[in-house]
Amino acid sequence: MNDEQLLRYSRHILLDEVGIEGQERVLASHALVIGAGGLGSPVALYLGSAGVGRITLVDHDVVDLTNLQRQVAHTTDRVGQPKVESAAQAVRAINPGVEVTCLQQRADTALLDEWAPQATVVLDCSDNYATRHAVNAACIRHGKPLVAGAVIRFDGQVMVFDPRDAASPCYACMFTPEAEFEEVQCSTMGVFAPLVGVIGAMQAAEALKLISGAAPAITGRLLMLDGRTMEWNTMKVPRDPACVVCGKQ
Repeated sequence: MNDEQLLRYSRHILLDEVGIEGQERVLASHALVIGAGGLGSPVALYLGSAGVGRITLVDHDVVDLTNLQRQVAHTTDRVGQPKVESAAQAVRAINPGVEVTCLQQRADTALLDEWAPQATVVLDCSDNYATRHAVNAACIRHGKPLVAGAVIRFDGQVMVFDPRDAASPCYACMFTPEAEFEEVQCSTMGVFAPLVGVIGAMQAAEALKLISGAAPAITGRLLMLDGRTMEWNTMKVPRDPACVVCGKQ
């Protein structure tokens, strides 16, 4: 690290759990972020400010006025711009030393199979069931840790799946891909704005722990937050040996 980096990241370096070696691992890392909306905004901003060397943002959508209530990486004057470009501008404004790649595309199998192998960690900040399963399956195929988050109304959840850990479940261990699932979206159900910040910040924290080795990740534990009472519930999720996705690995 040069003198500017030592100063910029000094508050992380001062942590015994991170130190110079941990910060250097952060600088050398690559985060693949699926979704640049409510969850992807704080994820991208915190990973960028922490010095993750490469961030790849994937989102097919453009900034809409209704996004601005909670998607803090975007601004009024960027309405109509691709979300990935808008979020990249926000990250670069905080930390110009981060390399940000923008992919204005849907996270389909082809894209995930190209980019997941290049990533140190994958963060699922998407808002639909099919994408979550596609991201999970790609992480299993390529042996990449996955930090998943979700928020709707006043309810949030976050979990880490790590195929490098033989005991770790995957997303499909909890929610089978074949299940009939009725999508609920914030456009019809609403979402409490600060909650995406809470869950997105936790996703960033778990990713940085995985990258730096500062502390164990919450692998195998589903953390659920009730935003009305601000009470957390934790559920241990075992790996399903019959899982159609990770059970064959």
